[in-house]
This record gives sequence, C-alpha cells and structure tokens, in this order.
Amino acid sequence: MFAKIKSFLPDGYVLAILGTVVLASVLPARGWAVRPFDIATDVLITLLFFLHGAKLSREAVIQGLGHWRLHLLVLGSTFILFPILGLLTRAAAAPFLEPSLTAGLIFLCLLPSTVQSSIAFTAVGRGNVAAAVCAASASNLLGIFITPLLVHLLMPEAGAADATGGALKQVEAISLQLLLPFILGHLSRPLTAGWLGRRKALVGLVDRGSILFVVFTAFSAAVVGGLWTRLSAADLFGVLLASLLILIVALAATTAAARALGFKREDEVAIVFCGSKKSLASGVPMAGVLFPAAAVGPMIVPLMLFHQIQLMACAVLARRYAAKADAEEEATTGVDL
Repeated sequence: MFAKIKSFLPDGYVLAILGTVVLASVLPARGWAVRPFDIATDVLITLLFFLHGAKLSREAVIQGLGHWRLHLLVLGSTFILFPILGLLTRAAAAPFLEPSLTAGLIFLCLLPSTVQSSIAFTAVGRGNVAAAVCAASASNLLGIFITPLLVHLLMPEAGAADATGGALKQVEAISLQLLLPFILGHLSRPLTAGWLGRRKALVGLVDRGSILFVVFTAFSAAVVGGLWTRLSAADLFGVLLASLLILIVALAATTAAARALGFKREDEVAIVFCGSKKSLASGVPMAGVLFPAAAVGPMIVPLMLFHQIQLMACAVLARRYAAKADAEEEATTGVDL
C-alpha cells in the first residue's frame, strides 16, 4: 500500500525543481549576478548534452533501428499528434489563462520525448528496451531541428522569431549549443565510455544540476519581470488540468494505435512510454535558446507540471504492464506443464 501511495508523490528531483523556483522567487539573480549565472548555465547545458552523446551506445541504436514502424508511430505522436493537441488546448484555454501559460502549453507539445524515463519505464513494464532507446534518442535528435521549426510556425506571438532571427537561426543556435556537444560526446565514447560508466553519480549530478541552473536563471528573469504579479492560483490550476487532459489523450491514442496496428505487447509498451512523454531535460534548454529570457520562466511552468504528471501516470502504467507480463508468463508455464 505504501509503495502505491509513494508512486503518486513528487520525486526528489521534482521537489528540488520546486525548491529552485521558490529560491528564484525570493532571491532572484539581479544586476551583475545575471551574467555569471547565464555563463554557468550555458556551460552546464553544453556539458549535459556532451554526456548524453557519450552515454548513447551505438550497439543499442543499431539494435533498435529495425523497428521502423514503431519509430514512425512514436515520431508521429510526438511531432504531429501533440502539436495538434497543443493548438486545440491553446484555443480552448485562451479565454481563461494568462497568454504566457497558453504559449507554454503549446511549447510543451512541440518538444521531443524523454530519454531516461522512457527507457526506464519501458524496462519496468517488460517492454522492448532496445527499441525504446532508439525511439527516444531519435526523437531528441530530430527534435533539435523539428522543435524550432514548429515553434516558428505555430508560436509567432511568443517572440521566438524576433529573438533568434527566424527558424533557420533557431535551428543553428540549438544545433551549436545542443547537437554539436551531443555528436562530440558520442564520438568520444572510445575514450570516455568506461570513465563515465564508473562515475554514474557524477553524470547524474551534471544531468540534474544543469536543469536546476536553467530553472533558476529562467525564473529569476521572470520574477524580476513581474511573473508572480501576473499569475494566479486559478492560472496554475488551469495549466494542471490542461496538462492532465493532454497526457490522457496521448496515452489513450498511443495505446489504441499500437493495438490497432498489431504491435506485440513489448512494442506497445515502448510506443506508449516514448510517444506520450515530453522532455524536461531538452525542453528547458531549448526554451532558453528560443525565447527571450523574461519569457522563459512562465513558458516552462506547463512543462514542469506535465513532467510530474507523466512520471506518476507512467509509474502506474509500468506496474500494470509488468503484472500483465507476469500473468502471461504464468499462463505459458502452466500450459507447458
């Protein structure tokens, strides 16, 4: 019973993010402190994507590439279904929510899938882990190009085009800050893979610490710009409700599509977890590149709420998939006997 209750509670990382938001609200970076925080954030984000590239096994990519139908379905959910949901949500929520939050909702829907948690939940649910590795990694790599283009097309009111000089410059900026370190990290695997494998705690510290830096920097700029004078408790509840509805539709759609197309249970698990999730690790740095500094804080509020909701929902689903797999194994063993 305690384990079930615990799965619905915020994890330690989410609490750390919330604590960072509180700290930035009380003691935001101002004046001379802004530049050092900006530099430190850029360095940490570059290091983060270098480590992501170094951790990605080429063997896992090759093993997962054969499931092209699965990958197309995941990419279709991530970059077609979700943007449609974002447009519908923005239209429905516009009369009730502050404009920066409706922009944040659609930005959330334009992001790539998660990597670590998608793979972890697929493993817990006894799904096709190799395909999940490939699908989630492909989503993140393609997202470096697709997300800025979608932002340019669907969010002209957010100021992204003016901030970076158009879609091509958005892609260029994100490629230099995120893709180039990722590629260099992957090319460094012969030299760095063993060292990183022995220092997983350090990798995790950089992984999570870089996001906390981005959140602090973003919310500092937003708080100085009057964020909490514009947002109300009703706004936050509205974003929470909208995020929940988006996730429910995405989970239902990916499950129905996987079954309608005849995928095996293991593949269905990978499709559901890779096709219904959005990346906080990629989304926060992308927001920092794509939007003016003062706009990033409210822009990532929906993403932070969606992140926690998806973790709780997928934890429950993963256990159900695992129980189903256990039941199937028991039935097969019974037949064999």
